[in-house]
Amino acid sequence: MQLSVIIVNYNVVHFLEQALLSVRRASVGMQVETWVVDNNSVDNSVQMVREKFPEVKVIANKHNPGFSVANNQAIRESWGKYVLLLNPDTVVEEDTFQKCFDFAEAHPDLGGLGVKMIDGGGNFLPESKRGFPSPWVAFCKTFGLSKIFPRSPKFNRYHLGYLDKDKNHEIDVLAGAFMWMRRTTLDKVGLLDETFFMYGEDIDLSYRIVKGGYKNYYFSDTTIIHYKGESTKKGSLNYVKVFYQAMIIFAKKHFTGDGARMFVWMLQFAIYFRAALTVVSNFFRAAWLPLVEGAVMVLGLHFIKNFWAENYYSNPDYYDESFYYVNLPLYLVFWLGGIYFSGGYDEKFRLRRVVRGILWGTLVLAAVYGFLPLNYRPSRAIILLGALFALTASTGLRTFFYFLKYKNLNVGQASASNIIIVGSTAESERVQHLLAKAQVQKNYIGTVAAGETEDKKTFLGSFSQLEEAVRIYDINEIIFCSKDVSAQKITAKMTRLGPAVDYKILPEESLSIIGSSSKNTSGELYTINIRFNIARPLQRRNKRLFDLISALVLLLTFPLNFLFVKNKSGYLRNLFSVLFNQKTWVGYAHTQMTDRNLPEVKPAVLSPLDGIDLAHFEDTTVQRLNFLYAKDYDTGKDFEILRKGFKNCGKSLKA
Repeated sequence: MQLSVIIVNYNVVHFLEQALLSVRRASVGMQVETWVVDNNSVDNSVQMVREKFPEVKVIANKHNPGFSVANNQAIRESWGKYVLLLNPDTVVEEDTFQKCFDFAEAHPDLGGLGVKMIDGGGNFLPESKRGFPSPWVAFCKTFGLSKIFPRSPKFNRYHLGYLDKDKNHEIDVLAGAFMWMRRTTLDKVGLLDETFFMYGEDIDLSYRIVKGGYKNYYFSDTTIIHYKGESTKKGSLNYVKVFYQAMIIFAKKHFTGDGARMFVWMLQFAIYFRAALTVVSNFFRAAWLPLVEGAVMVLGLHFIKNFWAENYYSNPDYYDESFYYVNLPLYLVFWLGGIYFSGGYDEKFRLRRVVRGILWGTLVLAAVYGFLPLNYRPSRAIILLGALFALTASTGLRTFFYFLKYKNLNVGQASASNIIIVGSTAESERVQHLLAKAQVQKNYIGTVAAGETEDKKTFLGSFSQLEEAVRIYDINEIIFCSKDVSAQKITAKMTRLGPAVDYKILPEESLSIIGSSSKNTSGELYTINIRFNIARPLQRRNKRLFDLISALVLLLTFPLNFLFVKNKSGYLRNLFSVLFNQKTWVGYAHTQMTDRNLPEVKPAVLSPLDGIDLAHFEDTTVQRLNFLYAKDYDTGKDFEILRKGFKNCGKSLKA
């Protein structure tokens, strides 16, 4: 056996399918065994592999033991002369395995090998080649010096930015997404250290390979796509914590004395430093638009207040200073809050949501106005003029930002991307059918042939004319049909065209079109899978708002509604649980057949079964009711179920 390919999977069934198709093609003409170790996925990954890839050996874990443990499980049972640890979100070229095998055979000192990786936008991934971490290397990475001086041997030893990415080199660290290793090397230096749950295990094993007297190589003669890249989850605090904790484990294991103490101290400091940066970055990424709109509204209200005081009351000092620290913040809360709860910050170019949010905010503000003390009720005119200004300013700002991004004023309209499909007419029609089934709005321009063609009626042009077609037709997105276009040709075109265009791939016989525009975004899918309304941010927010308001109303009217509930002590507990966001009023009914793929909701008091006058429900019926509740959810459903099943509010369901 020449090669054992090992893929550890966790809930990425669509990417796994594409990776296995590419592995199958790259294995032609070689002796290759493929292993998939599934860490208790809930997306039917194991079933997909067994049905579509019968040649693949599957280890289905009943829990998630981590990346290192899972890889070691398959390594111990595999037989290949070489072992390849491959991520499920990758695509290898048809000759990747043969080229790596030939290079390894020609270099008997080789212990491990990594390859050139690009992300889903065609960008080179710098983690394709890395140096060993040291206190100085970690310092430069933590404080951004490696990014400021990307080609410096002194400041960017982490990604070895001074080494030509298009040439082969000796390197220190292999990327965990593609680790090609000689089995005899693993026999000598040991397998992955299972102390590392995720991250750091590739650095540790690479370090032990070099310490064992072998060399690690960066091999530039083949390219793979790695959709998510190293930076995908850097926006999460969990990533920061797990990554740097892994570095601390590495430092304590391989460094001693003052050097180790300084390294560990610096890494601990880096955890807090990077966590703070992440929190600040995430805040401004989410809050920049409300902050800008709020600042503009403040300026507008300031001028409206002065204008009204001078022209209506003929007294510039008519309004008290409390206007600025009581009224003005109150107005902003209702207007910006109205936009937020209307979904205006989920889809910022949906002007209808902005208008709706400000109007609702103004109505609630007008109602609250009557309850304010007289000295805090400056003028209804300011509320009305302010609302008009807020409406104009918010829609104007969003129109301006839309123009900066898309260079047109079609704000609020569905901006369909111009796409071309690369492949045969049959696969092109399949792509169009899948896009229609998935309800994805795209402006289909035409199909480019997978090879050379003279058929100008059917095709926009030949594969060699793809760049020309992109330029002429102002293309935003290319969908490659992998049945007709080799991975080698796809990666070459992606690298050549670069990130100005989005790329997606339709794997052979798959029902999902897969892509990712950059290493900083998670994978994107066009799939015919059901889209659950309850998973939408707007609906989840509205569900929580409904729970909160209804709990407050029930609490205020407690002496009256208390009489209509069966289990009164349970009702009081449930009421406070909902109020403090530990439970929701309505959720899924418990059944042994409940679909684990349904979007998660909090433990519920009631379910779609409440209010239905039946003594017994079949499991299939319950499952169907749960499915429909999630798919077609709106707050009206929760209100109706709560109204009909109110007498049961003292019970609780299983999570």
